[in-house]
Formats: sequence, C-alpha cells, structure tokens
Amino acid sequence: MRFGVLGPLAVWTSDARQVRIPEVKVRALLAELVVEAGRVVSVDRLIHDLWGETLPANPAGALQTRVSQLRRALETAEPGARRLVVSRPPGYLLDVPADAVDVGRFEALLAEASAASDPRVRVELLSDALALWRGPALADFADDEFARVPVTRLTELRLTAVEHRAEARLELGKHGLLADELGDLVARHPLRERLRAAHLRALYRAGRQSEALAGYRDLRDRLVDELGVEPGPELAALHRAILDQDPALGSAPATAPPTNLPHLLGELIGRASEVDEVRTLLGSERMLTLTGPGGVGKTRLALAAARQLVDGFRDGVWLVELAGLPATVEPCEVAELVAAALGIRDEAATDLVAKLAEAMRDRHALLVLDNCEHVATPVAEVVAALLRAAPDLHVLATSQRPLGVPGELLWTVPPLAEPSAVELFAARAAARAPGFALTGDNAEVVAAICRRLDGIPLALELAATRVRALGVHELAARLDDRFRVLAAGPTGAPARQRTLRAMIDWSWELLSEAERTLLRRLAVHVDGWTLRSAEAVCGGDDLDDLDVVDLLAQLVDRSLVTVSTREHRDGPRYQLLESVAAYCHERLREAGELPELERRHRAHYTRLAVTADAHLRGPEQQEWLRRLDAEAANLRAALDSAARHGEALPLVNALAWYWVLRGRLGEGRRALTTALAGGGPADAAGTARTWHAAFGLRMGEVPRPVELDPAAARPRDLDELVGRARAEWFLGFAGVGVGDPRAGEELVRRALAVFQAVGDQWGTAAALSTRARQALVRSDLAEMARHGERSMALFTELGDRWGQLHATFGLGTHAEIVGDYEQAAQLHRDGVRMAEELGLWTEMADKLSALGRIALLAGDHEQAEELHERARRQAVAQGYTVGEEFAELGLALGDRRRGRLDEAEARLRKWLAWGQSLEAHIVLSLILAELGFVAEQRGDAHAARALHREGLAAARHTGDRRAVALALEGLAGADALAGRPDRAARLLGRATALRESVGAPLPAGERGDVERISASARATLGETAFAAAFDRGRALDESEVDLESF
Repeated sequence: MRFGVLGPLAVWTSDARQVRIPEVKVRALLAELVVEAGRVVSVDRLIHDLWGETLPANPAGALQTRVSQLRRALETAEPGARRLVVSRPPGYLLDVPADAVDVGRFEALLAEASAASDPRVRVELLSDALALWRGPALADFADDEFARVPVTRLTELRLTAVEHRAEARLELGKHGLLADELGDLVARHPLRERLRAAHLRALYRAGRQSEALAGYRDLRDRLVDELGVEPGPELAALHRAILDQDPALGSAPATAPPTNLPHLLGELIGRASEVDEVRTLLGSERMLTLTGPGGVGKTRLALAAARQLVDGFRDGVWLVELAGLPATVEPCEVAELVAAALGIRDEAATDLVAKLAEAMRDRHALLVLDNCEHVATPVAEVVAALLRAAPDLHVLATSQRPLGVPGELLWTVPPLAEPSAVELFAARAAARAPGFALTGDNAEVVAAICRRLDGIPLALELAATRVRALGVHELAARLDDRFRVLAAGPTGAPARQRTLRAMIDWSWELLSEAERTLLRRLAVHVDGWTLRSAEAVCGGDDLDDLDVVDLLAQLVDRSLVTVSTREHRDGPRYQLLESVAAYCHERLREAGELPELERRHRAHYTRLAVTADAHLRGPEQQEWLRRLDAEAANLRAALDSAARHGEALPLVNALAWYWVLRGRLGEGRRALTTALAGGGPADAAGTARTWHAAFGLRMGEVPRPVELDPAAARPRDLDELVGRARAEWFLGFAGVGVGDPRAGEELVRRALAVFQAVGDQWGTAAALSTRARQALVRSDLAEMARHGERSMALFTELGDRWGQLHATFGLGTHAEIVGDYEQAAQLHRDGVRMAEELGLWTEMADKLSALGRIALLAGDHEQAEELHERARRQAVAQGYTVGEEFAELGLALGDRRRGRLDEAEARLRKWLAWGQSLEAHIVLSLILAELGFVAEQRGDAHAARALHREGLAAARHTGDRRAVALALEGLAGADALAGRPDRAARLLGRATALRESVGAPLPAGERGDVERISASARATLGETAFAAAFDRGRALDESEVDLESF
C-alpha cells in the first residue's frame, strides 16, 4: 500500500486502486501519520492537532475511535493493511518503508540526483521526483497547524528541485524553451536568486540579452526595496559577464554524447592491446564483428572498446542486446530492438527497417550488437540497410559466426595469453579466497591451470571459485583427471568449446542438489531477472523464498550467475552468461521441468504486466515503464509461450498501454495478432481486437468501417468491462479527425459512462480529454474548455504526466482560438517539457508545431519557421507521418504569409493525397483553403474558387463551423478577385456569423486574409454598400445558406 501527501492526501492499494478514507478527522489523523511515517506520533500531539482547544469529552477515546475507523478503511481496501497503523508508546505510527510514501520517494530521488554527475541522469531523476507532486503539499490540510512546517519544508524542496533541473537542462543546451518556461516561475517567485540565475543564463543563450539585463535590474530593485540588500556575489558576477558578453556564457558546457552502455564490473584484465586494436579498427572500418567461442570474452571486450569511443561519436554509442531473441525472428523484430535502444518510436504503418535506416541517415553513431550468432541472418539484413543509408554509422557486433554483411571485417578474439590468464586467475582467486596470492611456490601450478583451460576467461573464472575449497595444487590435479576423461570422449566439438563445457560440467557437479535445482530453473528467464522473479518462478516445491535468496548468492559467488552493474530501483538484476544459460537449459529439459517452469514464467510475467498496467497511469509511470523495459525479453518469451497455449490475450491486453507510451505500436499490433490467432475467452478477444484496430488507426492505416463500430457486445465481468472501455476510448482517441466522427464520439461516450459508473478517475480524465478534442472538431468551444479543464485537474491529481501532456493539446488549442497566445504558449511549453521527460518524441514534435503556430500568429515568422522545422525533423526521425504533416503545413502557412507562394503550394500539394486517402476532412479543409488562398494571391480566381468549393465540402463534412467559415472567407477572396465584391461581402458576413456562433471571432493574428479581401471589396463597393452586403450575409439563417444563393 502506498500513501501520498504531495498534493491532496491519497492512499493506493498495491494494485494502484485509490482508497477512500472517510471523515475529516480520520483523514487528518492519517495525514499526520503519513508525514511522520516510521516515527511515533504521541497521543497528546495527535489530540491537540485534531481538536485544538475544542476537545471532546473523552479525547483519548475519541482518538482511539478514529484510529479504529482508519484501520477499518485500510483493511477493507487491502486485507492485512490494518496492521500498518501500529500502537506504540507514547502514541501511534504508520509502519511502512520510506518509499511507500511519496515524500520518501521524492527525497530519495533528490539524493540520487545530487550524486549524479551526468546532467541527463539528473534531469531524469529530478523530473521523476517532481512528477510525484499532484498539487500543493497537503493541499486539503494547508490551513491546519500540524501541516504548516512540513508544507513549508516540502515546498522549498520542490522549488530547489526545479532549480536543479533547470541548471541541468542548461548544461544540456535546452535554453530556448527554458527561457520562457522559467519566466513564468520567476514571476511567482521573484526573489529566488538561484532561479533568477538560471533564467538569466537561459535568456542570454537564447539571444535575449536585453531581457536578461532587465531581469537582473528587476531582481535588484526588488531586493533593495523589499529587503534592503543587494544581489549575491554569484548573481552579480553573472550580471557582469552578461554585460561583457563573456564568451563562456554563450553556449552550454560540453556534455558527453549519450550512451546506454553499462559500466564494466571490475577491471578488464589482459585485454589492453586488444581494446586498442578494436578501437583502431573502428576508426577505419564501419562493420566489425568480434568472433570466437563462448566464454572467450567477446562481450566484455566490445563493451570496453565501445566505452572508450563514446566521445568520438556525436550521436552516441548504443548497445543492443540480442541474446533474448528467438532464432526464428524476422528483420523487423531486430529493428524493433534497435529502435527501442535509440529511442525511435514505431508508430507508422511503414517498413520499420526502412524507417530506421531513414532515421539514422544523418547520425554519427556506433551500434554495439551483442550475441548475434543465433539471429545472424535477420541481423545482417538490418545492418546492411542501416549502413547503406547512414554513411556515418559504425557497427560493432559480437557473434560466434560471421554475419555476412557486405564490408564486414572479422576479428577473432584470442584466448588470454598465459601472463594475462595467470593475472586474471590470481585476481579472481584472491577475491574468493582472502589471503591467496601468487608466489614462487604456486606460480607454475597456476600457469599450468591456465594452460589446461586454454586461456578462456570464463573457464578461468569458474576454476578460480574453487581455490578457497581446494587450493591450487588440488585444483590442478582434479583438472588433470577431468580432462583425461574428456580426452577419452567424443572429439567432434572444437577443443576450446570442449574445455569450457568441461569446466561448466565440473562446476555443476560440485553444486549441492538445491543449487543445481535453482540454477537450471533460472535458465527459463531471458536476458536476466530480479530476485522477486526468481522467487516467483523458481521457488516452490523443494525451494522456499529464503532458499532462493541464499542459493542465488552462492551461485553468484561461484561465478555461475552474474549481477548487473546497472542501477535498478526494484533491486539488482541477475543473469546467466550465454554458455552457462545454454547448459542449464539442457539440464532443465533433462529434469522434465521445462513445461512447468515455462508455465510459471508466463504466469509471473502476465501478473507483472497486469500490475504495471495499473501503475502506468499515475506518478510512478516512469518507474514502471523502466521496469517493463528491463523485462522486455522475458515478456516476449512469456508472450510466445502463452500464444502456444492459447493464454496470451490477458498479457497483450495488459501490455497495450505500455506499447502506446513507448511508441511500439508495430510490436504491439503484431503481438495482438499472434494472441488473437491463439484463441481465448471471447471478452478478452474482443478487447484485443479493439486495441488492434486502434493501433492500426493510430499508425495511419485507413480504418475499415467495422473497426469503428461501437455496437459490439460488452463484457459482463467488471475488470473486463473496464479493460474494454479503455480500449474503446483509445480507439475513439485514435480516430479523432479521421473518417466519420460520430462513431468515435459514441465510443468515447460509452467508455466515459463506464469510467464514471465504476469511479475510474484515470479513465474519466482520458475520455474527457478526448471529448475536448472532439468538441474542437465541432467548434463547441464551451464544451472543449469544460472537458479540457476537468481532464487536466484529474490528471494532475493523479500525477499522470502523459495525461497532463495530452490535456495541454485541447486547452492550448482553445487558448489559441480565443486569441490568448501567452496562455497557449505556456501550455505548449509545458507539453514540450513533459514530452521530453517521458521520451514521447512524437508528441514533442506536435508540441513544437503548436508553438510554431503561436509564433506565426504572433507575427514572429523566423521563430515560427525554426519551431516548425524542428518539429518536422523530429517527426521524420521518428517516422511519424501525422506529425510531419502537421509541421509541414505550419511551414506552408508561414511561406504563404511571407509571400513564398511556390514553396507553400509545393508543401501543401505533398499532403493533399495523403489527407484524401485517410478521409481526414479536417486536414483537407485546411489544405484546400490554403491552396485556394495561394491561387487567389496569384490572381487566379477560377482556380481559387474551385479549391475553396472543394474545401467547403470537406469542412461541412466535419461539422466544424470555423472550418466552414474559413472556406467561405476563401470564396469571398475568389469573388472579390473576379469582380463580384457584393457576393464577397455577403460571404464574409456569413463567415463572421459562423465564427461568432461558436464564440470564436477571428483574433488579430488570424485576420490577415479577411482584412485583405475586405479591403478589396470595400474599395470597389464603397463603405456603405460593403456594410449593407456584409450585414445581409451575416443575418442569413442556417436554413437559408446555399452557396449558389450568394
């Protein structure tokens, strides 16, 4: 169970359901216990804080009653939770770990961020910390005496975190949008010098020196007037640097290129020359494959060389681990792993390999592809496509066999030379057997052991674990015995492969029966596991949880299990090296346990997906996304196993939202197809079909009418019903602006009814956000604002950043329509920041375009072009067709307003057929209107009229009165040009009436075309005649509107 006070008091069960705590005094009691979680709060203090001077007749009894009510509420929500409220002299405490309370989690993240040197890591950690805030601390107890001190402390910590994040973002060169974003915060906290310093730096780097200097003067005046002090020395020095235009202020400090490489655990012994050679080869070769038998150290060598090359690749060095893929994969599945590592989202119905190649075209990067041998053919196809497209891309692969890529250079990783092998063995033996050292008495024996083991690093490490028990002389003797047996056996395998097999065999035989049981069961995992997963999947029968913990530690000591060096907030991750994993999988099959272990594995990872699905809709969204990222290979394996048994539907339905958030729609759609083919319960299948249709629509495929049909049967089970409602909501969300809007509106309406009936706050917020967008299409601005504001409030209370981001679309567009450009820009800037924090690069492209529109309307054409071009590049890099279209239409709008008619027409024509293929009438109405204006401005009245008539038909199809008004304004321009000024005036009058009918008269930034056309008609008619014709058009009833009547 989790508790929150960073916002209104909140309690959630372990499966993320919100708990209702009744009665104000009970809530106040819980709030105080949460603030002091893990510490006893005295009875006297609780009584004073709950009742003050107005005490009940029996204060102690009244408090006990409230405690009982609190325990009952917690127990009702989750059995066993009453024990969390503990009676301990002299009072009570909430007995939960620090990370069960959002304050504890917040402070832990701040501490992690303070210790991190990489500004990217700091931004990520601080963004996660700030996302835990759902509003002001203890918002529902802000006026209570007990809350004042913690509220003051937490508010200060929050502002400090904001300042730290701003400084980290400045280090990363994010000054452009940060300057405006911090401006709003500075206005609320004008005397915070650290915040001001970050703002001044951002302004200066954004080329706004005069504003930076004005900001300093404002702060100085306030400090002198209000506090009688001058700014501190650091801020004064910054002011002088700005005045002097110090070059050091002009750009962000250099930061290392991005990478996802893990840090090697321990020193890489005996490979210095090999690392240098691999680095040198990668300087001239674009495709280098390290080959060699298992256990020879290909992966560690590749990682060590790649780590030293990070600074040499502008766009980073990226590890893609392929061991978890089955041998039957297609090239697109390899491309999915590469895209995920690079942060490229798969949200378009195009060939992912081609899209990935296009996204990499201008990148200077190094890909490290590890463990390729079992998927060599599909890997070769993907790598060949990438290398052809991206001249500055280099690839370093590890494989037991060549990949066969054109231009591939093979480099065989040799065993360790004897001196290096001796050094490695001695180091590992000393680590396991304290006091061991290489001496004149044992040096020859150690050298003989290393020769016997062919200098294979893994074999040496396994042997070294036995020194503590056997000593080196006995170890050497036993190795001699074992290898005599080995030499007498079959000799088909290469010598070094037989050497490693012999060492793993021997290590296995020296294990206890319990250790063997756990080790072979661990092989069912793919690409690692957590302790909790090991207990759930491998425990039971003759192994309990305590056994698993102790045995796992022993297997780590014996170098049969490795521990990841990466930080994971749910504990360390463990892994079997590939050679050991293959051996243990054989043993698992021999023991007859494979079917049962696969059943446990898929059951555990299905439960994990279901649990994660609930947590992906709240403040822990990022943490659970990373957990699922880490388990991607296990989830794929569980899906494959479940599909074979007809059990995959619950898993894919639980993972659907994860695929949406991570932009892996192609992967999700393929998984949904596989699960549906395997069969299963009708309700789950109906939900999976709905997700499948929504993913296809979101990826830009033309929907079949049946896919948008909301009349399908609904589940009777409550959980299934909510799951179906979420899928139907997303189908309606994906269909906004595409095809007939009525089907999508009905889907969202029905989903909303379910959410409200069962009290699903997240679902309600999501549906309202979508209804705000649907209201935009209908030009119902009042409903748009109402639904948008309610959605934002709910998502903020939940702490769901995805939801808050999407709520900014409707609210920002509403502010734009009514001419509140400052508010619109603020909402869109918030959206850019949240999209960047969440890695939602497609949404970031849309937000940049939205900011570009605001700049265009404000008359800043250069800024508009820069923002739209950034959005276009971002969309192209992600293969995001909808975002590319949105950005390029913005560029076309800017081109036309700057008189670049040929460029505008070329951009608009490019997207006309695309809009027609999708029946995206709202898009078509804008494109045709803009093409019509281009024709009119060129003086071609006939072409302009034809285009605007076509645009009017599309606009009427949407039901959007503002779109209809735009078409009528365009037709007015064609008529004015053709010498029909009276008709033009009437059309303008009618368009004005339509805009006013939805409360959206044209703001100043959008009046350019209307003013040009009005001036032309007025010049011909005269003011009086123009006004009369305008009023006649304005007065027309809707039933009288017929284009020919004009």
